[in-house]
Amino acid sequence: MFEQSHSPYNPFRISVAPMMDWTDRHCRTFHRLLTKHTRLYTEMVTTGALLHGNQPRHLDFNQAEHPVALQLGGSEPGDLAACAKLGALWGYDEINLNCGCPSERVQRGSFGACLMAEPKLVADCVKAMVETVLVPVTVKHRIGIDKSESYDFVRDFVGTVADAGCTVFIAHARNAILKGLSPKQNREVPPLKYAYVYQLKRDFPALTIVLNGGVHTTVEIQQHLAHVDGVMIGREAYQNPYWLATLDRDFFGGDGDIISRDSVEAKLAIYALEQSAHGVPRHSIMRHTLGLYRGLSGARAWRRSMSQQPAWAA
Repeated sequence: MFEQSHSPYNPFRISVAPMMDWTDRHCRTFHRLLTKHTRLYTEMVTTGALLHGNQPRHLDFNQAEHPVALQLGGSEPGDLAACAKLGALWGYDEINLNCGCPSERVQRGSFGACLMAEPKLVADCVKAMVETVLVPVTVKHRIGIDKSESYDFVRDFVGTVADAGCTVFIAHARNAILKGLSPKQNREVPPLKYAYVYQLKRDFPALTIVLNGGVHTTVEIQQHLAHVDGVMIGREAYQNPYWLATLDRDFFGGDGDIISRDSVEAKLAIYALEQSAHGVPRHSIMRHTLGLYRGLSGARAWRRSMSQQPAWAA
């Protein structure tokens, strides 16, 4: 039903961002039906949840999801190394450290965007993971925190962490405001500064620099790829998922064939039936697909039917 990626292109060229409550394994399986090569990321998993919780629940994934990365949240080098090892043993293609989430709950755990204020600690965390696993260890971060508006802040952060062995940086081109803004507002209110991310690539040409934030169209991706190595798509990939079906053709040398929505729906039906045998509610899968027919006549009725009882499930 699925095909794995064997693209000759930079594996970080196009990716879908890790998004809490959204990019679970069912969402990623759906996205993989649409695109063979786009890199996928888990929701953030904290080190505490992995070391003291239900590991299979957090780490199990469909083998068809490759290439897929595990995003970790944490700030203790030993714990992160242990969790990176778990991720590598489970078969993930990359271990990503979250240094970009601005939520107060995450800050209370002393990780996420607040880690940008401690680049040496992040470097220690990266070093511990790099010395433990063979898969790439990457960092997702902001361009600054609170009122740190200077480009020098993110440049020095990247330089310090790169010295510890990280070669891939995914930069959300906004500051993270740690107090006073919700996570949703942090995705919208701080201004986008793409020039800072472009400058990172000029200053660190040997590193892989991926841009994230406010990307909604193929033209925008093309414009950014003139300056950086990769582009990470966020909410647009979730809210308008059929766009993903064009990415292999447009950015990975695909043959031009684009899977039809009907074919995607038919494969989803098979997947949902397989999962139902393991006790997975259909809504847990189909809630991720509500944008499949976005912009087309009848899309509202389709969303309503998927939110209730799919016709093929009767």
